[in-house]
Amino acid sequence: MDISSAGLRVLRQIAESGSFTAAAVRLGYTQSAISRQAAALERSAGAELFERRPDGVRLTPAGLALLRHARTILDAVAAAERDLTGTAQRTEIVRLGAIPSAGAVILPAVLGRLAATDPQITVTTREGTTPALIRALRAGSIDLAVLTSRPPHRLSDGEAPRLHVETVQDTELVVAASATGAFTGRSAVSVDELTGAGWIATPSSGSEPLLGVWPGLPGRPRVVHSARDWLTKLQLVAGGFGVTTVSSWILPALPPGVSLLRVEGAPPEVRRVLVARLPGRPAPAITAVSRAMTSFRPEEEAPDGL
Repeated sequence: MDISSAGLRVLRQIAESGSFTAAAVRLGYTQSAISRQAAALERSAGAELFERRPDGVRLTPAGLALLRHARTILDAVAAAERDLTGTAQRTEIVRLGAIPSAGAVILPAVLGRLAATDPQITVTTREGTTPALIRALRAGSIDLAVLTSRPPHRLSDGEAPRLHVETVQDTELVVAASATGAFTGRSAVSVDELTGAGWIATPSSGSEPLLGVWPGLPGRPRVVHSARDWLTKLQLVAGGFGVTTVSSWILPALPPGVSLLRVEGAPPEVRRVLVARLPGRPAPAITAVSRAMTSFRPEEEAPDGL
């Protein structure tokens, strides 16, 4: 079997991106070039590596087996390049992926503590949705991921081996509304009052969820603004241009003019925040970052109440 490191990088990127088109964009190739590389990989491996599906591309069992070796090989190639160029790492690097809402409260607190307790560890971060970060973990592009799950909290992407998962915190969803709008001075709102509200949400596509609309909202939501950035969403809320759903622990990061409201008349929407990694024995630096994540307590960062 004759497979180049470039071919293994293509394999890893397809696994992470979930499609040939997205992999081509990330690597700076044309889609036809990615398709040719994929076909060449399959010929060299003598097995079908990619499952073409209507919603994208997933690796077959043979593809996943090759990906496990690709992670090791590509890490070794990167280490060799550092040795040859004299740019060997002086710190231990941990690549951390996190859902967007985690960046507002969790990351600053955890990274601040790590800087004081483990200065030899350098944490790099990237943002993504839970499905995208799981793919990045499987591809070996990140070492740890801060994710969320819905009840019954069985986080699984259907691939083996199962990810190693630890709980950071359970958090209840609330609605962010303008402090000077229709719900001024209130601490709660009924789900019926939200049915006609204008929502500010993250656009959904494929397996990526629609974030920002109350999950138990009856009927079709009226989305008036689409934004991926949480600061943009909350500033639009502050200006009275709509409402959005957030985690209750985001309170310390709220801009002026935004209130958090509990939703009545509907079951509580609880999300579990998790830190996940590939199974197996992790490096000490990964263990240290994971431990810092699981010891995070949002109540220590926020004032009492909503």
